[in-house]
Amino acid sequence: MKAGFVSLGCAKNLIDTEVMLGILKESGIELTHEPSDADILIVNTCAFIESAKEESITTVLNMAEYKKPENGKCRSLVITGCLGQRYGQELLDEMPEADAILGTGTFPRIMEAVRESLAGNRVVLVGEDTTIYDAKMPRILTTPSYTAYVKIAEGCNNACAFCAIPLIRGKYRSRKIEDITTEVKRLVKNGAKEIILIAQDTASYGRDVYGKPSLARLLRRLVKIGGLRLIRILYSYPTFFTDELIDTIANEPKIAKYVDLPMQHAHDGVLKKMHRADTRASMEALIKKLRERIPGITIRSTFIVGFPGETDSQYQTLRNFVEEQRFAKVGIFTYSEEEGTAAAKMGDKIPDDIKEERYHDLMSVQAKISEEINKSIEGQELAVLVEGRDEQQENIAYGRSYREAPDVDGQVYIEGDTDSRPGDIVKVRITQGFAYDVVGELIK
Repeated sequence: MKAGFVSLGCAKNLIDTEVMLGILKESGIELTHEPSDADILIVNTCAFIESAKEESITTVLNMAEYKKPENGKCRSLVITGCLGQRYGQELLDEMPEADAILGTGTFPRIMEAVRESLAGNRVVLVGEDTTIYDAKMPRILTTPSYTAYVKIAEGCNNACAFCAIPLIRGKYRSRKIEDITTEVKRLVKNGAKEIILIAQDTASYGRDVYGKPSLARLLRRLVKIGGLRLIRILYSYPTFFTDELIDTIANEPKIAKYVDLPMQHAHDGVLKKMHRADTRASMEALIKKLRERIPGITIRSTFIVGFPGETDSQYQTLRNFVEEQRFAKVGIFTYSEEEGTAAAKMGDKIPDDIKEERYHDLMSVQAKISEEINKSIEGQELAVLVEGRDEQQENIAYGRSYREAPDVDGQVYIEGDTDSRPGDIVKVRITQGFAYDVVGELIK
């Protein structure tokens, strides 16, 4: 029996996929990259915003084509992940192409779903999500061997008005420090040089288990692991970003001087409607502290435009904030109405054309800032983790420094590099900065 997988959405979802791959392999299922060769096809879906749901449905329908004898030999099409968790039986009823539905809390039962569907039974295995994987669970990395994600917590307690994640993933629950350390040691032993810590809110890590934010304590344990070169932290809400955490990042060479702070807006009225605990003043104070205490820090943030009731003046406040704070990296989203959230019940919806206008305007503001920041590092020397080579020019490689997270940020292109391989760490002098990428020369 062969199984093929499609994983959609965020890196947190990707880890669930990797655990399911491990379970399948342990159960004697062979894994394949070719959907046409698969007896079992599994789509791990995302339901974060409307466009993600649409992509998930389209992908399921595309995979269903391999159930036709002329296209493939698929006998079991399984939908897992956030879409399955959210819609369960309704999804199975509306998609006759699917044979089984699993939720985010039941993905470890993937073999049960496979066996039932192969026996001709259409099943729904969805329940309240109280699970989180641990170091004992099998896992097959889909990232390059030198980079691995580690989920340190699951769920979320923040209940932002626009976000459906707490409805899907449940309450915030942290893994124990010892369990995370065991997993990271194994990943490093198997070749990982960069470990990326993720959760819905990494800054909240440990509050449920240890009674207070404990990310700094976890980091101090992980930096002691021999062979580990870089620890990157993503998705840290400003609210729980402690002075202890700032000092730990500043003082530990193995921790990337890179902070991802989803701020979402900068007008206090909009932030309050979003059910965010931060204010513009508190966020500005945190940014100032980070820059003073961690020289050279790269700060990334995300913002939403077009939230219900957002006025031109409130948008202008956000625009001014982005101009003033000069983030190195920014992700911008147009507001997406998600059923069951507090924002979905709010009136005064912003027309799509205005949302798009604000999105493109803010993107253009940030592109100019990013280019100026990237130009300002010309002449600096950076350690770069090589990820590949230019297919057209043999003497150009590309990779990432501490300033770039995978998938969301740009890359460092390395000229004069004929020998390095993916996973190597090389020294590069930056020669040109652009809006998203930078170019440098190899220092031999």
